[in-house]
Amino acid sequence: MTTSTARPDEVLASTDRRRRRPRRALVPVPRWWRDATGTAGWAVLLGVVALWVQDGGVQELATWSGLLTSTGRLTGLVASALLLLQVVLMARVPWVEQAWGQDELARTHRLVGFTSFTLLWVHVLLITLGYAAASPLGIWGTTWDFVVSYPGMLLAWAGTLALVMVVVTSVKRARRRLRYESWHLIHLYGYLGAGLVLPHQLWTGADFLDSTAATVFWWGLWGTTVAAVLVFRLGLPLVRSLRSPIRVLEVRAEGPGVTSVTVGGDGVRHLPVRAGQFLQWRFLDGPGWTRANPYSVSAAPDGFTLRFTAAHVGDGSARLATLRPGTRVLVEGPYGRMHGGVRGHRKVLLMGSGIGITPMRALLEELPQRPGDVTVVHRVRSAEEAVLADEIRSLAAARGARYLLVEGHRIPGRASWLPRQAAHLTDAEALLQVLPDLARHDVYVCGSDGWMDAVRAAALEAGVAPDAVHLERFAY
Repeated sequence: MTTSTARPDEVLASTDRRRRRPRRALVPVPRWWRDATGTAGWAVLLGVVALWVQDGGVQELATWSGLLTSTGRLTGLVASALLLLQVVLMARVPWVEQAWGQDELARTHRLVGFTSFTLLWVHVLLITLGYAAASPLGIWGTTWDFVVSYPGMLLAWAGTLALVMVVVTSVKRARRRLRYESWHLIHLYGYLGAGLVLPHQLWTGADFLDSTAATVFWWGLWGTTVAAVLVFRLGLPLVRSLRSPIRVLEVRAEGPGVTSVTVGGDGVRHLPVRAGQFLQWRFLDGPGWTRANPYSVSAAPDGFTLRFTAAHVGDGSARLATLRPGTRVLVEGPYGRMHGGVRGHRKVLLMGSGIGITPMRALLEELPQRPGDVTVVHRVRSAEEAVLADEIRSLAAARGARYLLVEGHRIPGRASWLPRQAAHLTDAEALLQVLPDLARHDVYVCGSDGWMDAVRAAALEAGVAPDAVHLERFAY
């Protein structure tokens, strides 16, 4: 493993070689994809309600028992549909992922998941109360009768418990206590929970069986969900990784606790990666290879090699320093909308904090630009922590961009992107001092969650349009 730091002249020579190689065109992402996929999701929920009405759901509301039971059926049906939509959101379907980006998909995934989970328990409660109101067994007798007498109910309860475990560990306070690897393993039980609920719905759910339309609708929804996971979450990454091998070419220490890894091979040619995007990486070097970790590319893809730079924040990232050249690599992706295809203005501001500067370095190298079009703001606590600073400074000089290294500890008691010595300025004022015409820029942001929130709020206050602020969150 080499630990040398690239000199500016080496960086420029490498950059010149990359520019001579053919690159994929930065085709804008069609905006109608977002509207189309969002409409499809709402259409599924509308279809669920329409089938419930068609099956007499409204007529059953006339009695107290019917009101509880029919409302319970509806909440259960909507919860099931949301559960499937939740899986599809994170199935890495290219059109969905490119339309929304992983950041917004992850937030929507959480919202849909908690809503589905809440409706699931409302369904259980209302159905139990509804049947108990029309039965001499009472609440507990009815509950026991459900479990032992109805096909698939034991599996449904097991699936519900699996979903409880996933939801509990998805609460922010619980997530902070878990390593990424542990959280990721537990989260996989969500697929098990969804699968265990299916037999109960198909064996005892009249809404699934009483009409051809309902049967086609629900089987189609389940089939589409399973196909999305098998094709895009499993099949496509495996085909890409196994069709043509990708191997580690170089491992380089960029500083204390930071490592760059360069990979290459025929498989890289088949990956439509853009600067600013990230991939899920697995290295077949021993224990831990089954867990994927997300890392952004830190150099513009050239069709022959890919490079990422990561800080050692867990077991997965710490073992990067021990990788050996020749190690086989499995990848998923690319993912994310923080690339040149979403650019709407000629001028661009690239803002990165800490290790979040890595996708900005790649964007600086790849974005088509004229002198003065691109400004890079690199936020660090100290110059010693400025990862890839020499490379960025050299690239900026070569491409006519401006590079600002902003050093210093955060402002106490204030959510801000600024260092302590700039506390006399508001966040928006500081941005406007850097770029008075900021409103005519696209703003790309990467860093910790709080820092990105502060940058986004400041950019909006300074006049930047909401759809011109591009960021990607990696918090799990």
